[in-house]
Amino acid sequence: MKKDIHPDYHPVKIVMTDGSEYWTRSTYGSEGGELHLDIDPTTHPAWTGGGQHLIDRGGRLSRFKSKYSGFLGS
Repeated sequence: MKKDIHPDYHPVKIVMTDGSEYWTRSTYGSEGGELHLDIDPTTHPAWTGGGQHLIDRGGRLSRFKSKYSGFLGS
């Protein structure tokens, strides 16, 4: 393996949105640095089961529904 081509892999502290912390190893920042997350498994809808919301901007959703209302017998 070539020398001096890989980034430094060191311990960093991960701070979750709820304030909980844990240590892991990463190439982020410098040794002993902190990484504050904006989105994590405690807040992201993919993990929390939050539903997806459709927003009708400019009547697009209404036009789509009326255009395809009879499609496939629905």
